[in-house]
Amino acid sequence: MQQLVFIIQTVGPVFLIIALGYLLRRLGLINQNFISLSSQIVFNVSLPVLIFLELIELDIGEAFPAGQIGYIYIGTLIFFAFLWLGARPFIHDGRDLGVFIQGSFRSNFAIVGLAVISNVFGKEGLARGSLVLGSIVPLYNTLAVIALTIPKNQGERISLGHTIFEILKNPLIIGAIFAVPFAYFNVSLPPLFRTTGEYLADIALPIALLGIGGTLHIREIKQVSMVAVVAMILKTVLSPLLLTYGAFLFGVRGLSLGILFILFGAPTAIASFIMAEAMDCNSKLAGQIVLISTLASIVTISAGLYILLKTGLIQVG
Repeated sequence: MQQLVFIIQTVGPVFLIIALGYLLRRLGLINQNFISLSSQIVFNVSLPVLIFLELIELDIGEAFPAGQIGYIYIGTLIFFAFLWLGARPFIHDGRDLGVFIQGSFRSNFAIVGLAVISNVFGKEGLARGSLVLGSIVPLYNTLAVIALTIPKNQGERISLGHTIFEILKNPLIIGAIFAVPFAYFNVSLPPLFRTTGEYLADIALPIALLGIGGTLHIREIKQVSMVAVVAMILKTVLSPLLLTYGAFLFGVRGLSLGILFILFGAPTAIASFIMAEAMDCNSKLAGQIVLISTLASIVTISAGLYILLKTGLIQVG
């Protein structure tokens, strides 16, 4: 019972803010223009500053979880290949196939994941989660480009140079890169800049969560396709179940296991919808996957954390 109360108190606020964003949109207190502009501020300014501030507090040489990052890369690549090979015989339209693959693996770890980690594991968890986030952004972006390009263009070659450039100019990557010398040489920010940065970082997750809620259109659930439902099950149930269990078999426990579960169990990233629309794929399907995976993750993340706590595989407090 104690573990259940803890899960409600820590995971609940994250999804209540998402629900508040949905309510504010329905009441007309926020609109699409607010969501678009605030999302740009969060992605380009607040979230990179949050990652930067968390990483400069770490001893990169000791804290960098090389084994954990390696497992994430290998596990994600295997799951990505499984999705591609498994879906190809059933989804013949390349614009649908790419969206299905991306929606089934690409995690909203930057917003929902970090928010849950912060509430459950505190400042140490947020710092470790930020380090993981900075490490996986290149992988997610690269696989997303591959998934949305090759099926649609039937094997057309991808520009490696352009892909690398797009990854390196990602604000989250830039924030992580800038933090490395500060952490390595143990350089402290002057109080003026530290406080200013904290103001910016503090608004990142709440505003982003409101934006997620504002983008949800619950009435569209009636129109959700079976492809979207399967992608949701793969993203919120099968992915965290298989990949977290795999980490358990390799001896991962405690905070590291909790972060892995939240990474693999977080709902589909909103960026998957944006990329699908920009790359002329089925953005309607992408939006459906984001919607139902976000709603489903309320239950799946809560249930998964409860099981991990109940079995003693993770500890908090």
